[in-house]
Amino acid sequence: MKRYLVLIVLLMVVVCSFGQSAKMDAFISGLMSKMTLEEKLGQLNLSSGSAGAVLAGGEGMLNEVKKGEIGATGAYTFETAKKIEAASQESRLKIPVLIGVDVIHGYKTGFPIPLALASSWDLSMIEKSARIAAIEASANGINWTYSPMVDIARDPRWGRVAEGAGEDPWWGAQVAKALVRGYQGGDLSKENTVMACVKHFALYGAAEAGRDYNTVDMSRLTMYQYYLPPYKAAFEAGAGSAMSSFNLIDGIPASGNKWLLTDLLRKEWGFKGFVVSDYTSVNEMTLHGLGDLPTVDVLALKAGLDMDMQGVGYLKTLKKSLAEGKVTLKEIDQACRRVLEAKYKLGLFEDPYRYVKEERLKTDVLTPEHLQFARELGARSMVLLKNGQQLLPLKKSGKIAVVGPLADSKSDLLGCWSTGDVARTTDVLTGIKNLVKDGASVGYAKGANLTEDPYLKERIKNPWAAMMGIKEQVETRTAEQMLAEAIELAKSSDVVVAVLGESANMSGEAASRSDIGIPESQQKLLKELVNTGKPVVLVLLNGRPLTLVWENEHVPAILEAWAPGIEGGNAIADVLFGEYNPSGKITMTFPRSVGQIPIYYNHKNTGRPYDAKNKFTSKYLDIPNEPLYPFGYGLSYTTFAYGDVMLSKEQLQGNETLLAKIKVTNTGKFTGEEVVQLYIADPVASLSRSVKDLKGFRKVRLAPGETREVEFVITPEELKFYNSDLKYDWEPGEFIIQIGTNSQEVKIAKCQWSR
Repeated sequence: MKRYLVLIVLLMVVVCSFGQSAKMDAFISGLMSKMTLEEKLGQLNLSSGSAGAVLAGGEGMLNEVKKGEIGATGAYTFETAKKIEAASQESRLKIPVLIGVDVIHGYKTGFPIPLALASSWDLSMIEKSARIAAIEASANGINWTYSPMVDIARDPRWGRVAEGAGEDPWWGAQVAKALVRGYQGGDLSKENTVMACVKHFALYGAAEAGRDYNTVDMSRLTMYQYYLPPYKAAFEAGAGSAMSSFNLIDGIPASGNKWLLTDLLRKEWGFKGFVVSDYTSVNEMTLHGLGDLPTVDVLALKAGLDMDMQGVGYLKTLKKSLAEGKVTLKEIDQACRRVLEAKYKLGLFEDPYRYVKEERLKTDVLTPEHLQFARELGARSMVLLKNGQQLLPLKKSGKIAVVGPLADSKSDLLGCWSTGDVARTTDVLTGIKNLVKDGASVGYAKGANLTEDPYLKERIKNPWAAMMGIKEQVETRTAEQMLAEAIELAKSSDVVVAVLGESANMSGEAASRSDIGIPESQQKLLKELVNTGKPVVLVLLNGRPLTLVWENEHVPAILEAWAPGIEGGNAIADVLFGEYNPSGKITMTFPRSVGQIPIYYNHKNTGRPYDAKNKFTSKYLDIPNEPLYPFGYGLSYTTFAYGDVMLSKEQLQGNETLLAKIKVTNTGKFTGEEVVQLYIADPVASLSRSVKDLKGFRKVRLAPGETREVEFVITPEELKFYNSDLKYDWEPGEFIIQIGTNSQEVKIAKCQWSR
């Protein structure tokens, strides 16, 4: 009986869905029958106005909306969004405008950067962060976010690693799904949801030399196995739109690549939403060598690119190309229909002002609940990299020196691509003072500038400072004076907290670095602080893995805090003083040297693997092969011991289920959380496989002395990979089940699995 009820419910859902789809089709067909060619092309134009204004909302731009020449734009204030929608209702057909903004990690309540979110290994909190971001953004007139960024990245020189989940395709897929669910909720027509835009489709994270906007070249097998899974997962989760990337794929730019946008995305994966270009990426196909603007506009439309971001080429050239027979009206109509469907699903035709209702600004933005969640999530995203002599957690007493150019910064805690409220952000110095109150004396010294390198200094200036309300501070003291002040403070203190790393503008878009160490001016400061003989805690603010060999060898304790968001200062204090026991694990490998890059845990084996006794094996002469910190690495204030892996069977067949169990014990003095990670290796296959692949995890909380048996359910689905025919399947044979605290420290057991 229960089975029949389930079937009836499923049937009702299908019928209801079909009915809604038919209703939408009829509405849009009726609308399009009234539209002129110019109005259809206007829907394909995402622009802040032909005058090229940086921000939307100028009178010229509003006039273009009224003429039906703009289908989507951006708005960074509620007032601007309201003006845009009001202008749309003065157009002939009153077609509403999509308002899209880069809401990457929170809106006014800024959350940790995505790489930090991923390091929390907490999917429910990651999803909730996107839900809150959607609530706040939609209250400010935004209905479309250019997120999630799901690019797999193996090169930390690339600044945009800050915006993604790291190097692993399985974990990247889980994070992508969580973010899409958070943004879109269960019903896009609700006023507190926003449409997700999956980017950058595709392979953008593999830019050669880690240099932004650079070329990409890889085999189809590598694409399917390692880079495409997070995109596919995001679309399967229901993401309503996608953004094409800047790079080449098989020699053709993504924005004009028919195999990518039509054959793979729509035909193979069944995607029904619309595709927008990245900023002027259609125009940039000319510099890739694909022809003049009319030529590349035709190429993009025929490839399946529906909307042109800021290039204005579709609006200017496609009418003539249609007259010349280079494109068809059917192709223009198809792109227009996809854009209109997105607006319909968002409920904009039913209520164009759905996202610009002023009362929500008072109830839904920067609420105490949102800020408290930001503080908790910030703490959970941090990774303890080292804790010599159990220096951490610190005592809330004595004299504490807080040193570093980032210690009193607010904007740098928000990270790259932030819309967070700078004025409401708590810096590290304030966060520490808030927590220790009168229990300890807290002194501060800047100690150094971010950098003294004139080349780097010029390139990390914040272009959005005025818009964000940030007043650039000019340092009048010399480097020697600042250093002397910091050393004097350190010598008179019991412990030193050095807050160093990268400013928000040193990672993110257009922020690639060839040297990913702490800048020299800050390194000099850190070395002098260590030389005082006082215990030093290094708190890192940064948006990428850094090279930290000297720091790891000489600094007693290192906390990777990333860019932790609006409550970052309080969250860092919570971790430093033991209010929260860190449980984060890195999702991108930290190299010893840039010479190891690209470096990632799930590499292939070579025919001559490392052998210390044999010169003619794959290794460096000057450094070990191993990274400084491997994927999945992260410490706690307590310690955990792992038992042996116990398998329910050692011989399996077909669709049987394998249970893999392991006992984990808290052997330390603090209650803590451990991320227990499952990896599977397939040592003999029809093609060379990764040395191991992440296939699952469990996050468990254990009291001192407590033991928990952690269980993983493994089916043939976890054994699948893309073979030489790009078929996703598994092959019989031996499998090595690995469970442990990170990708290198694992316990193993073996089983045989036959068809």
